[in-house]
Amino acid sequence: MATDHRPDRYDRDDRYEHRNRRVPSPLRAPIESRTWREFGYLMLSLPISVFLFAFAIITVTLSAGLLVTFLGIPVLAAGLMACRGLGALERARARALLGLDVGRPEPLRARGEGLMAWVGAVLKSGASWRHLLYALLHLPWALVSFVVSLVFWVTGWLLLLYPLWQWVFPTYLDTPGIQLYGDGAGNSFYVDTPFEIAGATAAGLATVLVAAWMIRGFAQVDRVMVSGLLGPSRLATRVVELESDRGVVIDTAAADLRRIERDLHDGAQARLVALAMGLGLAKEKLLEDPETAAAMVDEAHGEVKLALQELRDLARGIHPAVLTDRGLDAALSSIASRCTVPVSVEVDLDERPAQAIEGIAYFTVSELLQNISKHAQARNASVDVWRSGSRLMLQVTDDGRGGANPAEGSGLAGLAERLDAVDGILAVDSPPGGPTTVTAELPWRR
Repeated sequence: MATDHRPDRYDRDDRYEHRNRRVPSPLRAPIESRTWREFGYLMLSLPISVFLFAFAIITVTLSAGLLVTFLGIPVLAAGLMACRGLGALERARARALLGLDVGRPEPLRARGEGLMAWVGAVLKSGASWRHLLYALLHLPWALVSFVVSLVFWVTGWLLLLYPLWQWVFPTYLDTPGIQLYGDGAGNSFYVDTPFEIAGATAAGLATVLVAAWMIRGFAQVDRVMVSGLLGPSRLATRVVELESDRGVVIDTAAADLRRIERDLHDGAQARLVALAMGLGLAKEKLLEDPETAAAMVDEAHGEVKLALQELRDLARGIHPAVLTDRGLDAALSSIASRCTVPVSVEVDLDERPAQAIEGIAYFTVSELLQNISKHAQARNASVDVWRSGSRLMLQVTDDGRGGANPAEGSGLAGLAERLDAVDGILAVDSPPGGPTTVTAELPWRR
């Protein structure tokens, strides 16, 4: 969906060649595979863009001419759909030669069934018109990049390799070399002496170096055009992200409800059932065996205390009262006191963030401290909270064994998804052997 310029492939090529050839990158550009792929892309662009331009002009003029009849609009819709198909081929070409991975544009959203619903969806789609615009605008740019790249690239290599093919002139053309000047009166200048050949080679080297970076510049413009006109719009990408985030929020809320139901069923509810049964038995033995009944009531009293504690813990897990009443400083100090390792808490906030963000920050630190208690084997930990512009920053550090990796599907992965649902970021730095530093960034939204 999102545009990815795929610099990784080119970076790997550059790093490989840098390790094996101690040549600066500007001098290495003419022989890198990236440059040759981009040159091939520019050479193919002209014939392809001629076809695209001709197709777009025919589509527009034919549909405009048929507007007096009913056929004009369906013809235009069909032409726009064909442009979308040709755009898919262009994205594939850019992916193969430019290393540019552009997602498909947003799909058509037809309201209803039938031909007219489909035509309306095509005409209302901004992506369809962007594909048509690409077909119209790419030809002038393709012509310029084709001519300039071809002239400079071929001329540069011919001059650079001139010592290798200079023998062709005296052997087959009966001239000593390339003729730079001739007036028809016997006055002429040929590049044939060793000094002149060396000068031509130097000029060819300079031209090749300049041409290589010109090709990269032209290809970068093509990347912008392909990603901007043939890919998804920023609005559509944002809508997809929000839909995905909404799904994460719904799944998280459902998981929390299931957890609460399970805790109630297995914890407080089971204790209350046992308590009711115990009090019933005590009531029956009250007259027959008062001492046994008193012991059973005393045991039931203990069960009541445990049930109340479980209910308090459950309520604290839903939303702690200390967070609502006293803010993050007191709430984080409370959960730090329950951690199995000593935790220092530093909260530097002039005001409180939005209530929802404050709750997410609390549960983020709570889960990270639980991970430290269960897995880190740490001796000390710290929690730092501060504000940076419009962002709330959290950092939890421990001196444990390290090796935490969200990519392995641990609780950190779920935590990262929760933060992403509110435009937050989770960064984990946990080398084997430690220390582990987890930094969370949340919007302030106040």
